Amino acid sequence: MKVFAVVIIAGLAYLLAYHTYGKWLAQKVFRLSPDASCPSKTQYDGVDYVPTAKEVVFGHHFTSIAGTGPIVGPAIAVLWGWLPALLWVLFGAIWIGAVHDFGSLVVSLRNRGQTIGDIAGRLLNVRVRLLFFIILLLCLTVVLAVFGLVIASVFHQFPSAIFPCLIQIPIAIAVGWWIRRIGGSLFLASAIALGLMYLSVFYGNVGLLGQFNNYLASQPIVVWIVFLLVYVYVASVLPVWVLLQPRDYINALQLISALGLITLGLAVSAIFGGRSLTGQTIPLDFVAPAFQWHPKGAPAFLPFLFITIACGAISGFHSLVSSGTSSKQLQRETDAQFVGYGGMLLESFLAVLVILACTVGLGLGVVSSDGTVLVGHEAWLSRYTSWAAAGSLAAKIGAFVQGAGNFLRSLGIPTTAANALMGVLVASFAGTTMDTACRLERYVVQELAGTVSQIKPLQTPVVQPIFSFLRNRYGATLLVVVLGGALATIPPPGQSWSLANVGKGGLILWPLFGATNQLLAGLAFLVVFFYLWRRRRPIFFLVLPLLFMLILPFWTLLLQVFIGTGNQPGWIAQGKWTLAGIGIASMALEIWMIWEAVRLFPKTRGVLEEEAMEREQAQADEEQGPVVSMGC
Repeated sequence: MKVFAVVIIAGLAYLLAYHTYGKWLAQKVFRLSPDASCPSKTQYDGVDYVPTAKEVVFGHHFTSIAGTGPIVGPAIAVLWGWLPALLWVLFGAIWIGAVHDFGSLVVSLRNRGQTIGDIAGRLLNVRVRLLFFIILLLCLTVVLAVFGLVIASVFHQFPSAIFPCLIQIPIAIAVGWWIRRIGGSLFLASAIALGLMYLSVFYGNVGLLGQFNNYLASQPIVVWIVFLLVYVYVASVLPVWVLLQPRDYINALQLISALGLITLGLAVSAIFGGRSLTGQTIPLDFVAPAFQWHPKGAPAFLPFLFITIACGAISGFHSLVSSGTSSKQLQRETDAQFVGYGGMLLESFLAVLVILACTVGLGLGVVSSDGTVLVGHEAWLSRYTSWAAAGSLAAKIGAFVQGAGNFLRSLGIPTTAANALMGVLVASFAGTTMDTACRLERYVVQELAGTVSQIKPLQTPVVQPIFSFLRNRYGATLLVVVLGGALATIPPPGQSWSLANVGKGGLILWPLFGATNQLLAGLAFLVVFFYLWRRRRPIFFLVLPLLFMLILPFWTLLLQVFIGTGNQPGWIAQGKWTLAGIGIASMALEIWMIWEAVRLFPKTRGVLEEEAMEREQAQADEEQGPVVSMGC
């Protein structure tokens, strides 16, 4: 019962935090109002700005921020012990991550739904906006390049997940049309869509469909990369209600129900004993160490635990989703707590389940490479002998799928169906994040093109048409897809051009992503900090998270570039000049932005930025003149 007590305590902690700390932020700090005008209505265009029910926006937001991050990160971080990983996920999400997501969402709502990078230009200055955009482009390009590889890897390991993932696209389009054009019932659409998706999981690998799945799974990675980039291009330029919203919503239904099944299977296993692969019923308990400070080949616990686990505790990518897509869809300002704060807490709960799947569920049995069934601590060691063994993409995803699948078997779900369901969960999360990342990077390109086009030397008849093309959603998305595809399709360093290697190029910059992603979180906190500081709102609760998320990524980059991690020397010593150069540039950008913030800090207390909504409202009231009472 100790294992299930962890689930109960985590769930209660999240509920308590939402109704206390989250409520305080909503009412006392951000002062959300149900009567405030939202960008989805004031900027309505039917494509990106579309007022939407909070349940649908929550589905989009949750599946977009989650991705594979809360799976991959915790699945390797348990090497340092399940307890440190669990504590960081639990307390990091409540006090840091959920505040970050919620704050980014509210600030964007109050700034016409603009991205956090564009808002930084007004709250701080134009130089900060350009610096921010550079970091955003780097992060989002790496996400596009790598997540295609993630999806292809999942399909290669679990071919039975292919058809259930593909069938989601026509189901989503039908749901979007039913709700938006016909005005049909959201509940009815949800029930039918969820039923169809679960039927596809249990029967989507039978007969010809099984052959279809195996054929697609055997395709080279580059084929999947090209297919997915074409798909995300189309998804990014379509109105959000056609594909993005409904696909993310029905994915959320399936994924949340799958989390419920995992939790139920864990509860049954804890109470009645788990069904091991050997056919025995064994007590459910942790098979991994609570603490393991020096795993073989692993980097230092500090700061790398807090970089390895990003999604699930705090992730800078979430500020892009909050300020890029979710803020353009909320129809009421008061929905922001449910979507921003609540969405992060649910993602954190997913990370808790991942930790338990990898440190408890694996103990119910895995099949080794020679066909031997291993249980208990031996089963865990088969996946976690060293940092290198646990760090591969296949190992991380496989550990979660097998561990969670073992929980589902306690409910009587066959192993094949359980693994298929977990494979669909991972691939669907990755797919929705890839969709959203493409749209987000398109926004960044459009905003960046608009900013750079204002530079006087560039205002020429030759250059301006280029900027005009990039401010268009079709042109901006084309550039995004080309950048992501160019990075993805090249082979990793030192490997030859071949069908087996082409498509893994995103891994070249992947070692940078953890630190730059957390740096992005620190910079988003900086924007929220200045938003509140200019309005004389409370800021004390942001000081420690802000410092924490600025120091940790800088510390990490310093180790990676100059000193080395684990048993590996620094990137400079290894001759990895691309990584070292971008790492040094990222540290320089951070120092520059902090310096700009320090200079502005004493000058901006109570001083509203240009184009602030409060300033514009005051001007409108002044122009309107005094209100004359018409009462009797």
